Amino acid sequence: MSNLDASPPRPNSASWTGMVPVDDTALAVTDSGGPGIPVVYLNGAYASQRHWRRVVADLAGGYRHITFDERGRGRSKQSADYSFEVCVRDIDAVLAARGVESALLVGWSYGALLAVHWASRNPERTLGVVGVDGPYPVGWTDEAGHAEIRKVFGRMKPMMPLARLLGLAGRFSAELHAELAIESHHLHAALGPTLAGLTVPTRYVVASGEAVGSRDDLQEQMRKALDPLLADNPNLRVSAKVSSNHGSILRKDSPAVADAVRELAAAPRAQGRLGR
Repeated sequence: MSNLDASPPRPNSASWTGMVPVDDTALAVTDSGGPGIPVVYLNGAYASQRHWRRVVADLAGGYRHITFDERGRGRSKQSADYSFEVCVRDIDAVLAARGVESALLVGWSYGALLAVHWASRNPERTLGVVGVDGPYPVGWTDEAGHAEIRKVFGRMKPMMPLARLLGLAGRFSAELHAELAIESHHLHAALGPTLAGLTVPTRYVVASGEAVGSRDDLQEQMRKALDPLLADNPNLRVSAKVSSNHGSILRKDSPAVADAVRELAAAPRAQGRLGR
């Protein structure tokens, strides 16, 4: 089979790499296949599936690894709609195409936000959630914050071509990157009730360092906003706090992410679904 097979996927087959058509786009998907617990990896806002390589290698066999590029990222096709809601629905499209009913979700940053929202809507299908430095219930909802976001992406505009090559930007304008970031901030700011009501086991792998470009201890303050929810909802726990920052966590601390996956995969919820 070719490295990027455009033919219709065969659910529950051996390893498969190809395109899953959905709406006006097609998503680049890689599925390791096999009988293990399905683990679906959800990328950062502008990232590609390439960033999960170390975590997948750390976990190795015994799991069914499913990665995919969101619309306009990586090898996936461009779209007229990049909103959060279509990204949530794209998870359903990938699972349906691969014949997967229940899965353990692992999300980094924006992908973690996708994971908890999908889990809150599909608790009976969710074996667990691992949030990699996110999601945290805080975001900028004021015009001053939005202006700052637009200014940052305006400065980044000349670097977008290189960022795309590194799997860190989408194939759309810097202006649209900024608007998607603003949407994400609104969703994070409203996240408290979703996390408070989450009924599936959720493990956080929390970074310690500040991200490049972050001022003062902004990100550490964001992480502390999770504390009251950890105290009130026993389904939410911190699996590990690591030394890396938000951008380097998958590269430098992939073993901690793999350990959180193993913890949830060994829990009765996942083992019971696997035995069906």
